[in-house]
Amino acid sequence: MKTLIVEDSAALCAVYSHYLDGSGLDITSVESLSAARQVLTEQRPQLILLDIELPDGSGLDLIDDLQRVLPRPAVVVITGHGDHHAEEAIDRGADDFLSKPFDAARLRVTLLNAADKLKLSRQVAGLSASRDRLGSLCGSSPAMQSVYQTLESLAGTLATAFVMGESGTGKELAARAIHEFSARAPGPFVVVDCSALLSEQLEQALFGTEGGFGLVAQAASGTLFLDEVCSLSFSAQSTLLRLIQHGTYRPVDGTKEVAADVRVIASTNRDPLFEMREGRLREDLYYRLHVVPLRMPPLRERSEDVLLLANNFLAHFAEQEGRPVLELNAGAVEALTHYSWPGNVRQLENAMRQLSLLETGADIDAEAVYRTISGTEMAVDNVRSVVSQAESAEAPSHGGIEPLWITEKKAIEAAIEACDGSINRAAKHLEVAPSTIYRKIQSWKSQGSSQ
Repeated sequence: MKTLIVEDSAALCAVYSHYLDGSGLDITSVESLSAARQVLTEQRPQLILLDIELPDGSGLDLIDDLQRVLPRPAVVVITGHGDHHAEEAIDRGADDFLSKPFDAARLRVTLLNAADKLKLSRQVAGLSASRDRLGSLCGSSPAMQSVYQTLESLAGTLATAFVMGESGTGKELAARAIHEFSARAPGPFVVVDCSALLSEQLEQALFGTEGGFGLVAQAASGTLFLDEVCSLSFSAQSTLLRLIQHGTYRPVDGTKEVAADVRVIASTNRDPLFEMREGRLREDLYYRLHVVPLRMPPLRERSEDVLLLANNFLAHFAEQEGRPVLELNAGAVEALTHYSWPGNVRQLENAMRQLSLLETGADIDAEAVYRTISGTEMAVDNVRSVVSQAESAEAPSHGGIEPLWITEKKAIEAAIEACDGSINRAAKHLEVAPSTIYRKIQSWKSQGSSQ
């Protein structure tokens, strides 16, 4: 078991390490709070022997940091200042304490007991019932249980994470949870909206100039979240690849390489494999990002979570507005759970916000739900109208029947045109995943080349 000794005396670090020879513990020792935080980030120790008095701060501050780390390590504190410090450490989350002076036998027994309790608690946690939330993510479905497991695994590593899923599925919430449950949680979480940056803007936005900080510098000791990374141009992807591959960057107009102390999490609502095969995503960047992928399921794949999410949103909005929480009657529940939610959790959240603000009764019925859903789908209706007009205009003058794929192609192309060329927006309005449209486009190319 990886074990970290945090003690301001190098001599005592050596003594404690000697006491633990043959215990099976893999020992690393440091002499300051800052060094402990660095080891916590890089090595992820499972057991910590922690002195309270450190040259650059209190060991109690490290205990506070650990509350956000998953899986959380066990902590045994060392105190030479009586029961007051020991009690405070236990109150703040320490598992046990040792009062100076202590001998080798006491140290070994205390640490090994803490290690055994940690193993047992993790075994019990693995057998416990499913959860209905993790961080800001909510849902008790099997699909979300899988998300939670992958998310916790990612939080315990420094690996680049790649969060994939349709718009509105909670990709940024997942990225924030990875950050919040990692050892980098005390550091900043900086969001880069890749879809809003032109190629020539990316380098300056990320790296800044020699005299000014960019987003990478702002995210130092924390996490850099690259939202919708597949929307970057090919040249911008090369800039990003150098950062991920080498961990260094050069400010615009700068002459020296600077080390980047950031963890990268990227997201996309496209199919990255399809993007790579189509030549829109660099193959080397794809493999750099696709180390540990996390797929956020669309709401239609976890319909059993709809009611839980809806009630949580209603309670949250009621608290915000200082109003009573509205209840969903049986008809409303039926309407909510049998709808496909093409806009995913974001659409459901918007619908519940409207209901909480506009409904004046004590409960919500099916009619109110249908009315609200209709309001969130006005854009969908507009696109469908444009599609219908396009199909009528392009109908064969001889009255013949076209192949289904041609009719579908015209409808999708009309939707994309109505959305100013945005495949992502067209997919949302047509109630399909963006990857579906990309695959359709690829199939049309194949059919066209075969003719």
